[in-house]
Amino acid sequence: MTPFGLRVRALRAERGITQGEMAAALGVSAAYLSALEHGKRGRPTWSMLQRIIGYLNVIWDDAEELERLAELSHPKVVLETGALGPEATAFANRLAEALPTLAPDDIAALDALLQEAAARAEAAARARRRR
Repeated sequence: MTPFGLRVRALRAERGITQGEMAAALGVSAAYLSALEHGKRGRPTWSMLQRIIGYLNVIWDDAEELERLAELSHPKVVLETGALGPEATAFANRLAEALPTLAPDDIAALDALLQEAAARAEAAARARRRR
């Protein structure tokens, strides 16, 4: 299941909406909606995302969260490391190899480290732009 699919499923459950009801209202099959929730389909198009947001009648913060989660929910990620150093290529390959075997706590710890590193890189980029 993807982060987006998990959140959509939770919102449906909170509202007492079945997958079939939501699919019919959106004009898609229940199989498509199920595949979208379970990550067997790519992330939704912008148009579909807006229809889901409208159907679930979510407030601004929840709509922004769904948009962010949709961006993080592509089940088949491709990393292009050709323009990066050999360390980046090796890291990407190690991650692809190890990810299926990692415990959820290890994934969370690695994600936290990645977010911290990205925040440092963004802060450094902002500092360079101000100079």
